[in-house]
Amino acid sequence: MGLSSTPLLSAHKKLNAKTTTFAGWLMPLQYGSIIAEHLWTRNSCSLFDTCHMGELIVYGTLKENNLNKILPNDLEKIKVGKCSYSFMLNERGGIIDDLVIYKLEEGKWMLVVNAGTLDKDYRHLKSNIRTSVENISPQMAKLDLQGPLSREVLRKFVGTEIDKLKYYHFDYFSMLGEKIIISRTGYTGELGYELYVNCKRVKEFWNSLLTDERVKPAGLGARDTLRLEMGYPLYGQDITEETTPLEAGLERILDFRKEFVGKQALLKQKQIGISKKLVCFMTHSRRSPRQNYKLYFENQQVGFVTSGSFSPCLSCGIGMGYIKADHAQLGTKVVIKGHATEMQAVITAKPFYKNGSLKK
Repeated sequence: MGLSSTPLLSAHKKLNAKTTTFAGWLMPLQYGSIIAEHLWTRNSCSLFDTCHMGELIVYGTLKENNLNKILPNDLEKIKVGKCSYSFMLNERGGIIDDLVIYKLEEGKWMLVVNAGTLDKDYRHLKSNIRTSVENISPQMAKLDLQGPLSREVLRKFVGTEIDKLKYYHFDYFSMLGEKIIISRTGYTGELGYELYVNCKRVKEFWNSLLTDERVKPAGLGARDTLRLEMGYPLYGQDITEETTPLEAGLERILDFRKEFVGKQALLKQKQIGISKKLVCFMTHSRRSPRQNYKLYFENQQVGFVTSGSFSPCLSCGIGMGYIKADHAQLGTKVVIKGHATEMQAVITAKPFYKNGSLKK
């Protein structure tokens, strides 16, 4: 499959954005300093181009479509206007993808999935859904407005009804003369919203939002450091088909009272016990751990880094990685080694950053 460009690429070029290849897409990495974009998001409001994300529509009620068996959380609890974090699992309990599911109306669900797994997810659903599945990604564009001032900014465009939108809920709003979906969700740990817009008009929406002086564009670089400060996993690094929700600390998503794909494998893993666990760790310096660096305890390798970066808010290195379960306790001191570098770190609770405006 060839490289795809975001529909906003020309707008990014005008802002002199540095681009990167991400999941087969040419995407903006940064517009200026990643640290500056990160801090602006924490204190004001940033606009992210997330048009690369995939949107799949599943039709039919839960009794008709089999969706409640494909996803491990109880979809019966999701009402119209609500969305929920979830994932698709294989029979081994491995994570095919993580996603957010929206109940648009009775008999109509939208799954927002990762760009790199869109085709795989679509095939998986087509093979298991008893009704119909539609890939609307080519027609749908997505923008993320994130930061403590995001509600005030949106109020100017859609009115005071935005004030009523609760965390992990969505509704339809009129903006620039078009009816769009806005959800109170995001990946930064700040108060934020995701806007689902017709692909043909997304450039107009992008430019209009940036006319507000409180809003600045931010790229994938800041998006990654922001999510890492919150301890949010990234698919393809922190969670994969080779890792299970139990190992990744995501058991809260699983509802073992119902049947779902991978349930028996996960019950067996619960009974035996997990051998590795995803943990967060903080270094004692500004040096950053990097993916695939090794974790050592008393000169023995006990794990590896899946994500790592310098934390702009904490002024030290932070990361996530898998470690042998008997070394996964909070406060455990480890040594991180890689590429002729070595750093001291300690396993810590997530989130690293605790002053976010997420639920305000």
